Parts: sequence; structure tokens; C-alpha cells
Amino acid sequence: MNSLEGFLYGLEIAIAPELLVAAFLGAFAGTLVGVLPGIGPVAGAAVVLPITFMYDPLVGMVLISAIYLGSQFGGSITSVLVNIPGDAQSIVATFDGYPLAQKGRAGAAIGIMVCGSFIAGVLGILVVLLTIPIVTPIALSFGPAEFFALTAGGLIVLSRVSGGSIASGLFPMAIGVALATVGTDAIHSYNRYTFGMIDLAIGISLAMLAVGLYGISEILYMIEDKEGATRIRSRIRIRDLRPNGVEVKSAAMPWVRGSLVGYGFGILPGPSATLATFGSYRIEQAVAKDTSEFGKGKVAGLAGPEAANSGATVGSMVPALLLGLPFSATLAMMLAAMQVHGIAPGPLLIDRNPELFWSVIAALFVCNIMLVIINVPLVGVWIRVVRTPVYLLAPAILLLGAIGVYSVNTNLIDLRLMVLVGVIGYILRKANFSIASMLIGLVLGSLVEQYFLEGMAMGAGDPRYFLSTPLAAVLWSVVILTISAPLLSQAVARLRRGRSEQSSAHHPEHRA
Repeated sequence: MNSLEGFLYGLEIAIAPELLVAAFLGAFAGTLVGVLPGIGPVAGAAVVLPITFMYDPLVGMVLISAIYLGSQFGGSITSVLVNIPGDAQSIVATFDGYPLAQKGRAGAAIGIMVCGSFIAGVLGILVVLLTIPIVTPIALSFGPAEFFALTAGGLIVLSRVSGGSIASGLFPMAIGVALATVGTDAIHSYNRYTFGMIDLAIGISLAMLAVGLYGISEILYMIEDKEGATRIRSRIRIRDLRPNGVEVKSAAMPWVRGSLVGYGFGILPGPSATLATFGSYRIEQAVAKDTSEFGKGKVAGLAGPEAANSGATVGSMVPALLLGLPFSATLAMMLAAMQVHGIAPGPLLIDRNPELFWSVIAALFVCNIMLVIINVPLVGVWIRVVRTPVYLLAPAILLLGAIGVYSVNTNLIDLRLMVLVGVIGYILRKANFSIASMLIGLVLGSLVEQYFLEGMAMGAGDPRYFLSTPLAAVLWSVVILTISAPLLSQAVARLRRGRSEQSSAHHPEHRA
């Protein structure tokens, strides 16, 4: 059967009552764990994984897929309302989503996210149907050289994603990369930079760093700015959740661009959703006529990355199912549920288990509808968080953040580091450094090291190995173009201004 027939066949199975219930419960649970700082989809999927073994494998896969989608959206809700990202891919939502909430447009911001998530999910599924025959050989061709180009190049590009000076992005990112080296070395299995503390052997927790940099530092900002809560409207009506015409027009093309960017990153190895959101934000900055509004409540700065977030989630399903390559811990749990039932993911999955493959793809469409059904009526619950007094909100953030951080590794040292990192994050924010760069450094730092060592081994110590394949060369070319584009744009602008000034000097009668 062709792709369209397969999707319709899967949709017929996906609307069965038990699968609809699984999609609904998964979307609700995913949104809930996404809203709680530091918990995220991995913890949610880990809780339900043993339960899925008792049911049909398709029920378990739909449940975990719905948790995956729901958590991506839920993590962005706290980014908009209280400036605390639920996970790494929700960091970008703080850039313009939180400023929109401070302007009294919290409801519209969440409405933009709901629409963007749904549009990206639908477009992502359409792209899946068109590109399944194409993406399989591309994904299989990735080796250490391509992995290194993707991660190291991503570090370089993303260091400037939040704007500001070069130092404001590179300095925190260097700290993040340094933190990624703490713990047991993956290659030689010896402890590095643990200073004799065995608790540091497991490394620096991403949840701890995210909650510390955003949660604790935000609490300090709340204490410093006692009137901060009054900047957001105290009452938000249901009709306020609908973006106005100008906001919809501003979000329309970013939704489309973000959906395609997200899907493109989703089929590639690495932290696809995180890279997709930052990459989409960078693209919106590049195509915007005026970049001065980014970081101050720019609709495009929220709509594009949120669509990319959802698009990457859909795209990441393709390599997980077709190649058996889960590019996230959540997808690894989904494949584990398959393997327990004796189903092997890979290129033969479509031929051997077409009902399973196409049902999961169709279930993604159903899950996106469930997210709209759940979050439109419940969005008022999330909005009420904004109206919570600081003396209640700050302890609640601290408690939930501490629970989330401790639940990841059950390690008390993470709680102490969370407070320390929060103070450092507060100082960096006051000094106008990009704390998002530090998180990206931690996420990609260990991957860069791993792929570098693998590449040096494959190339017998010759660094030219990292440019030895056409795909790696293309990736590095994209990195160079991305970095040089703003510099070339500035040079062209200066050249045009110079010519304009010379023209005015030669023709004084044309001057105002």
C-alpha cells in the first residue's frame, strides 16, 4: 500500500475506543508532567512503561507517544506563564512568550502555541507521508563525522541565538560544555572533576541546571521586583485566549516555517526538538525586517519555535520506527515496549507490522486533536498560575522544582547545586548573559566529546576525517553560512548607507 492508503488504514485503527482513551490519558498526563518543572516526558513515560506491558503493544505505544507530545506542549506553558521551561526544548518559549504574558497577552500566547502545535503536527504527518521513502538512506548514512558536524556546529550557531554580544553567548556556553565533562568518562570509565565526591560521578543533571538557572533565579527576581506579578493582567477571559488578527497574521508563516524546520531536525540524530526550537528562532530573526522586538514579546519568536517543537516530535518518530534509532530517552522507552512484545523496529516494520506502524503515525494526528480538546478548556487553570501571589508562587516553584530535580537521580547533591546554579544564573541574567547558552552547552557538550573521540579513532588521529564525507562538508557549510550571513548582511547595509550618503553629497538638492 502507498503512504496515503497506509495512513487511512492506520487512522481506522487509531480511532478504536481503547486507543482514543490511551491518547486522551497520555495527552493529559504529558501536559501535566510538562508543566511540572524538571520532570518532563522521560519521567512520565517511565511511570507508564511497566503498565504498557499488560496491554496490546499498540496501546502502550500510543500512550507513550501522547505523553511525548503532551509534555512538549506542557513544558512551554510554564515558560510563558512563570518564565520556567519545563524542559530544554521549552527554553526558547521564555524569550518572547514570557514578555507576551507580562504585556497581558498570556492567553493569546498559549492560544498561539496550541494552534502552532496542531498545525505542525498535521503538516509533520503530511511530510512523513511524502518523505518516508527518502529519509531512510539519509539517516543510515550518518557516522561520527556527521554527528560531530551536527553537534559541534550546532553549538557554534546556537551560541548567538539569543542575540547580544558574542561573549554573552559564548561565555555561558563554555561553562555548560565544561559542566558536561563532570562525571564518569563514557570512553575510559574514570571520574573527572568530581573532587572526591562520589555523588558527582553521575554527572551534572540537565533538570537541575534548568530549574536552577530559570526557577531559582526567577524566584530571586520575584523577591527583588515585588511588583512583578502586577505586570500581568489579573483577569483573563475565555475570549482573551484567542489571538487577534494581527497576531494570527504575524504567526502564520512562522507556523509553516517552524513545522518544516522541526520535522527536518526531527529525522536527524541528537536533541532534535531542542535544536529545532533554537534553529527556528534563529530563522525568524534572519527573515524579520526588524529584530529589535525579539525578546520583548515578538509573536514570530514564539509561534515558529513552538511549531518546530511539535514538528520535531513527529519527525523523530520516523527514524525511531523505520531505523530503530531512538534519538531521545522517551522514544527508547517506546521501542522497549515494542521489543517486550517481540516486535522489532526497523526498515522491515512497515512490511511485517503495517498496522502497528501506520496506527502510530495516525495516532499522532489523533493526539494533536486531543491536545487541543484538553488544553483549550484547561488553559484557564494554567492562567491562574499567573495570578498567584509571589509569596505563594515562589515557594511553590521551589518545591516543585526541588521535587522534579530530586526525582531524576534521587541525589541530594543536585538540590545543593540547584541553589548554587540559581544564584549564578541570577548574576548572569543581571549581567545580560544568555543563560540559555549554558543549557545548550550542557546538552551538546557530552555529545561533541563523544563524536570527536569516535571520529579521531575512525580517522586514525587525522582531523581531516571530519570533512571526509560529503554530508559532513554540507553540514559545516551550513554552519559557516549561518554564522556569516548576519555579518554579510551588516556589511551590505553599511555599503548601501555609504552609497546613499555619497549620492546625497553629489546631489544636495535631493536632501531633506
